Amino acid sequence: MKIALLGYGKMGKAIESVIDGIPQHEVILKYDGESDGPLTTSMLKEADVAIEFSTPATAIFNINKCFEAGVPVVVGTTGWYKHLPELTIQCEETNSTLFWASNFSIGVNIFFAVNKYLAKVMNEQEQYEVTLEEIHHTEKLDSPSGTAITLATGVLEELDRKHVWVNQPAEGEEQLSIISKREAGVPGTHLVTYQSGIDTIEISHVAHSRLGFAQGAVKAAEWVHGKQGVYTMSDMLQF
Repeated sequence: MKIALLGYGKMGKAIESVIDGIPQHEVILKYDGESDGPLTTSMLKEADVAIEFSTPATAIFNINKCFEAGVPVVVGTTGWYKHLPELTIQCEETNSTLFWASNFSIGVNIFFAVNKYLAKVMNEQEQYEVTLEEIHHTEKLDSPSGTAITLATGVLEELDRKHVWVNQPAEGEEQLSIISKREAGVPGTHLVTYQSGIDTIEISHVAHSRLGFAQGAVKAAEWVHGKQGVYTMSDMLQF
């Protein structure tokens, strides 16, 4: 496949390194908005698929350009999800292709499934208070992370006593607290904790590098090529 990289920061370079190891794929566009000017459909016309890891401020524009160019787009940028409903409608009306995920790591997506199962089990154990913590590198622009929001959503879907997540210590029993920390050199750590007066149950995922995210994004690009519609990692992994 001919692949366009939209966003050529640390993740873009990690994805390029994965693609370089696959003979049947090649990167035909390395687009960095800051130095390359506005993205145009002519820049995308030779691509079979685009992989988008830019910023929350530019992701919507890049997605729209891919729709206009008729190029399937795999989006790993987070922080733009309030626009997902309108983009879903637009994608369907224009017969376009959008694959989005808050995290492309296969391990993280297994972690999402474990998190939902644990929350379902803990729904009957009201003596446990649940909290989330996420730690990322200091360059991460959104807070909480998209991964933390996905974890929180999984808890809220299964745990009747929690109704809303907050990015601070909880101020009421119905709130699910997400604590966000930023530390130099941390690819991504997520911790879900259930604590009672008797014991503590914790599940965690610790990323050691960006490689898992990059490999997952390339697999998503391979999987979505030739499809139309809106997809997520749950579709690809058949969870």
